[in-house]
Amino acid sequence: MARHYSTKDFFRQMPNALLSRYFQGRGLFAGDVDFAAMKEGKPDELFTAWLALPDEQRNLMDAEFRDIFGMSCEKGFRAILDEAEYHLRDEDLLAFVERMSEVSNHYERAMTTFLDHNIFWRGATRFYHADSLPYWRKRKNLSHQPAAVDDASIQQLAELIRNYFHHTEGRGKNCVVEPFRRGKLDYFFAYPEDYSQQSIEWVNGEFDRRPHNPAFEVIYVYSEKERSLDLNFRGSHKAIEPLQGMFATAILKFDELPPDPKDERIYNLTPLLQKSFDFTYDVGSGIEKVTVKKLRLSSRVKKGERITLEANTNEKPDAVYDLLAEVNKALPTHMYSVTQVELAASVVIDANKPPKTVTIRITYPNSCSLKYDEIGLKLRDMLEASGIEPKELAESAEANVPVEV
Repeated sequence: MARHYSTKDFFRQMPNALLSRYFQGRGLFAGDVDFAAMKEGKPDELFTAWLALPDEQRNLMDAEFRDIFGMSCEKGFRAILDEAEYHLRDEDLLAFVERMSEVSNHYERAMTTFLDHNIFWRGATRFYHADSLPYWRKRKNLSHQPAAVDDASIQQLAELIRNYFHHTEGRGKNCVVEPFRRGKLDYFFAYPEDYSQQSIEWVNGEFDRRPHNPAFEVIYVYSEKERSLDLNFRGSHKAIEPLQGMFATAILKFDELPPDPKDERIYNLTPLLQKSFDFTYDVGSGIEKVTVKKLRLSSRVKKGERITLEANTNEKPDAVYDLLAEVNKALPTHMYSVTQVELAASVVIDANKPPKTVTIRITYPNSCSLKYDEIGLKLRDMLEASGIEPKELAESAEANVPVEV
């Protein structure tokens, strides 16, 4: 669930000492607000002074506050650490991690990074954003070619993207590409110019429509080790392969895009028909339990025939299996294959808060609703340890291929 931002609540969450440093750096409130005397979590004095500032001045700082607020969570801190690993080495990195571990909460960690380690900020916010995006498209079978990140290659990629969208869709007149390194992955964030838009805005107390030129996103994540390229683009599907080809040309220096082999990996859902099936996960993963909430069965002999079983598992975790047992009495369920499951995973995110319930929807052959953020990766590890994560078709001896999925 998305967290709600408000300036006053942001002031409540942030320690007075860090707020004082932020505003001092902008030459504000030196004689108006006594941060040392102001009670923690009671920012009324500050908020009153804040409201008296000119709109233009407040708007610029509010945008920064929203970014800091967004990064004030476990996922944001993980992105900060990943970017810190690129900039720091050995003792310096260890000192940074130890300092951050001593801070009491993620609000302080985000603001401290913003104030004292701003060189990490741009990359960390980009990683955090990418971790939150669904609908990634993967291309495999690339060679073990290092990504070119020199200025000429980056500019070439920007020009290819710009030219493509400008000639095919009439947008993309300008484009900039930002490269980042995250562990063993290379990230490329491209921002082509979108169509002009008009937005309804308040400017200096005046209500009006203002034209502006926003950017849209094209994000690449390249793994030299895995020989794969992940692409995130919310637009026409026909642009996917051309965008992959532009990356191959500018960054991998290929003469042409290698053929894309069909992904024949499949989720092995058959074991989930057994009530005795146990999910496997590490004790320190934060996963407390995983429950099967829903099963969809598809006939292997009659196309289009499906049975969906769904039960309330809040009081009885194996309720869906009781329902399956009743169906077994009336139908030859051995003639059906599992083509979709819905799981509920209870995961501890914060030791001081109740576990979070994460819904996982897996559909045959290889579709999964999990993202590639920290929680999603932990749950994917659980699926792999439990023998469910996709395998090549030849590896899955127990696979029952349905007529229709």
